[in-house]
Amino acid sequence: MHARSHRVAPPTALLLALGMAAPVAAQDETGPTSLTIYSTTQPGSVPPELYRPAPGQGTFPGQVVPGYAMIRQERALDLTRGVNRLNFRDVAAYIDPTTVAFESLTAPDQTRVIEQSFQFDLVSTEKLMERYIDQVVTVDQLAGNRVVQLTGRLLSTQGGLVLAAENGEIHTLNSYTGVHFPDLPGGLMTRPTLIWDVATDQAGRHDTRVTYQTAGITWWSDYNLTFSPGADANSGFLDVGAWVSILNRSGASYDDARLKLIAGDVNRAQPAAPDRLLARQALEADAGGGFAEQSFFEFHLYTLGRNTDIADNSTKQIELFPTVRRVPAKKQLVYYGLLPEYLGFGGRYTQRELGVPMNTKVDVYLEFENREAAGLGIPLPAGRMRVSQLDAADDSLEFIGEDVIDHTPKDETVRVALGSAFDVVGERRQVAFSIDTNAERMDETIEVKVRNHKTEPVEVLVRETLYRWTTNEIVETTHEYEREDASTVHFPVRIPPDSEAVVRFRVRYTW
Repeated sequence: MHARSHRVAPPTALLLALGMAAPVAAQDETGPTSLTIYSTTQPGSVPPELYRPAPGQGTFPGQVVPGYAMIRQERALDLTRGVNRLNFRDVAAYIDPTTVAFESLTAPDQTRVIEQSFQFDLVSTEKLMERYIDQVVTVDQLAGNRVVQLTGRLLSTQGGLVLAAENGEIHTLNSYTGVHFPDLPGGLMTRPTLIWDVATDQAGRHDTRVTYQTAGITWWSDYNLTFSPGADANSGFLDVGAWVSILNRSGASYDDARLKLIAGDVNRAQPAAPDRLLARQALEADAGGGFAEQSFFEFHLYTLGRNTDIADNSTKQIELFPTVRRVPAKKQLVYYGLLPEYLGFGGRYTQRELGVPMNTKVDVYLEFENREAAGLGIPLPAGRMRVSQLDAADDSLEFIGEDVIDHTPKDETVRVALGSAFDVVGERRQVAFSIDTNAERMDETIEVKVRNHKTEPVEVLVRETLYRWTTNEIVETTHEYEREDASTVHFPVRIPPDSEAVVRFRVRYTW
């Protein structure tokens, strides 16, 4: 037999190697592909290394991509009466075979799947070598400037090749330039393949649909915000733009595909401003083939108004909605003097020294309302918000911070953390503490100082957690306060330039 290259055999030879007895249906025509992508990633948690592998690292496995998709592909097939063997090779490498469904749209009541399987033992040099142990192969070697061939029975592939020639000689080959195999052995596939045995009573052309779920694909939102200061230091405007990023490591490409995105936590067993474009109008109109948003069960569905190509091993960005201009925003300075370990309850805290260590940083936030009157008023998918500000000196945008948001319904407040203020600092200390176990009561007096080193006044929200016990009451205070919940209070203070504000309060805990 004439030796052939170890490259994989054509499909006809592959079918012979699989020993298929049933008639094989002709795949005449591939119809539209639809995919709905679900994201399980936390916003901002996909590292850049997943966007593209570092040089020399190859491609990353799809299992590490935090998301999945439902794929729907339509194909026209010619079926004969009786049992037909169907082969679908253009499927994702990370398909979940337990989710596969095949149906005939032409004759659903006369067509049924009697057996299905997923073949994923893909051909490779190593696997071909393993399958040809004790069989005859031909090896190419470089001898000077020419290639010589050695044919023999392959005895081993450990640490090189060991061949037994026809004359009985044993050859060990530590280096070679190529190996020729007679054929592709049975059981190996050139691509992941879905195989069905389909019985039908209606011969002829059938429009069919294949549906399955695959890992290795995800999406998230990226928001680009540009802040412009307003009339005072605590107000301004935001230009809000949004993009969808899609990462595909599923092992398949989706050409001219209908795209949908699901926003929300899907459980698995396992009034318009007249002078600017509203994001809601853009999503509802879908005039430019962009995303249209709708409620879907208890989630939100974003459907792209045009087909798109999503190549394997690629990251693609699509505009979620056009940039919305001059959304009113408020700069918020927040001082939280407690360290993070005092954020929650773990019992009744009666030790005097608890909560004495302090934080001095004053956090900076931007807040805006996700309302139609502000130009938004749409469900915002979870994602990362990057904020920049224009430097008037040279008209350049400078990055000033970023944060992540969870899925945010319309008519809610969006708060973006930007970092810590440079010229505003805080100080928190315990002034007095007493406990009366007989009266089942303890009192604690806290003093908070916030210093403003700016040349303009600032407003700071002093935030305190009443963490020592669930039953509490503020019995003395120098400033008015607001309760956020049973254990959190806010003291709004306004501090003149180069000045200091002092907030003092006494809280009583009873049990």
